[in-house]
Amino acid sequence: MMRHKTIVILTMLLAICFLFPLPAHASLDAVVRITARVPAQARTAASLGTEREGNGIVIDREGRVLTIGYLILEAERIEVTTADGKVYPARFVGYDHGTGFGILQTTPPLPGPPIALGDSNAVAAGDAVQVLTAGELAGISARVLMRKEFVGYWEYLLEDAIYVAPVHPDYGGAALVAEDGRLIGVGSILTRLEMDEVGWIACNMFVPIDLLKPILAQLIEKGQAAGPAKPWLGLQSSEVQGRVFVTRVSEDGPAAAAGLASGDVILSVNGKPVTGQADFYRKVWAVGTAGAKIPLRVLQKDQVQEIVVQSTDRRQYLQPAGKIIGEPI
Repeated sequence: MMRHKTIVILTMLLAICFLFPLPAHASLDAVVRITARVPAQARTAASLGTEREGNGIVIDREGRVLTIGYLILEAERIEVTTADGKVYPARFVGYDHGTGFGILQTTPPLPGPPIALGDSNAVAAGDAVQVLTAGELAGISARVLMRKEFVGYWEYLLEDAIYVAPVHPDYGGAALVAEDGRLIGVGSILTRLEMDEVGWIACNMFVPIDLLKPILAQLIEKGQAAGPAKPWLGLQSSEVQGRVFVTRVSEDGPAAAAGLASGDVILSVNGKPVTGQADFYRKVWAVGTAGAKIPLRVLQKDQVQEIVVQSTDRRQYLQPAGKIIGEPI
């Protein structure tokens, strides 16, 4: 019975591609191809690669392009290719670790109208949407499966992410567009979602565009969102039955300096028990801003240890020798 329901659901999702044409106001010309080259010595080179490619979305007539930030982090060279095949040099403008949004700017500004920002708070499960990219599979129709939190292993948490199916393979920086043709999200990752009476369904997670609106001017002017940064530990984690395991620590990062290692289990933060990955992040961030000392209780092999991690601003970790994120290293 479960298998039958799963087949029915997936068949319905695939059928969406043929039932809903592209909105009249959604312009594929406003979705561009981004290629970025990152130095081999960059902090993110080992995990994200030195040659990155994805999508970007033209959001104004000044040549500014919105994308998902991991495509352009620490890039020494960025190029944008438009729908007509023309290539434009671009420079890094800003990045926000809290949301994952990245901004770049082409020289000269790109021709053609930008995509207007929509209202992602109005998007709900079941809504028909479009996923637009600059690749061969340029635009597909889809449905919003769910609105719920997303927890990333890289110290990342969204309270109300947008989950969409069927999957688009070229999701990085893809534009999620509502039926009115306005931008409501930016593609981040391929993941899966467990649905009642159906089981696990592959989907894409999109970052809601309403998270960009309060920080867009700050990213353009300062390269980052205003206000103090959250404390960053420099570790990756996973959750198994409510237990939080350290899976990796960043080289020369705060967690590594404090003695944390892969396989450690996080038991508590600042004396408060940890009940899951999202809870772990929230408790760390509640201690203070970047630079705060984070007291952890950790199970290391068969010993419980009290460890204090001197947190930092993640942006500083990505700026060796005082460089701005995105500048050549």
